[in-house]
Amino acid sequence: MTDAPRARRPLKSREKAWAIGLANALVRAGVAPNAISLASAVFALLAAVCLFATREAEPAMRVVLLLLAAAGIQLRLLCNLLDGMVAVEGGRGSKSGEVYNDVPDRFADVVIFVGAGYALPWPAWGAALGWGAALLAVLTAYVRLFGGSVGLKQDFGGPMAKQHRMAMMTAACLVAIVEEFVSDGYGRVLAFALVVVVIGSAATIVRRLRRIIAGLESR
Repeated sequence: MTDAPRARRPLKSREKAWAIGLANALVRAGVAPNAISLASAVFALLAAVCLFATREAEPAMRVVLLLLAAAGIQLRLLCNLLDGMVAVEGGRGSKSGEVYNDVPDRFADVVIFVGAGYALPWPAWGAALGWGAALLAVLTAYVRLFGGSVGLKQDFGGPMAKQHRMAMMTAACLVAIVEEFVSDGYGRVLAFALVVVVIGSAATIVRRLRRIIAGLESR
């Protein structure tokens, strides 16, 4: 991130002692915030590969893969938290930081949802569902950034902002583990989660656009 980013997602976790301690440790170790941002994409790719592999995996291995996918998603979010803290609070921002802050996020959203879509043995249009969730996730970010480009405050609101999308997918991975033991099929939980993300992301886009229009009209 840059030294003075145009907007930051409001996160209460920045005030937590554990987050401050981790960020300070990274600053002392000389870790660049851009490297943390890139690490978030690596963890997202790990989650996506694990999700994709669940389709053909044996039940025991599928449980392991789902746990790894959930961990990858959460580590992605942790990196998203720490890169900004190291850049801003730690004073280690760079002129190109906004590129590293935003592009890996868009990559992360796409690979996680596409990986989940291709993991689905049911329904037949599971891959399209994953791509649809990925497209709408990117569009929610586009609308947020567009609002900032026309001079308005960037809108990080939901109902399906990044943290909500990732919470949904993490929960889906964990509930899918339960599905392994109580159901004779796999994929219903992930499919349901992707449907929720699609609907919620569409609602988020509409809501943000309405706020942008209202903001412009009130000038």
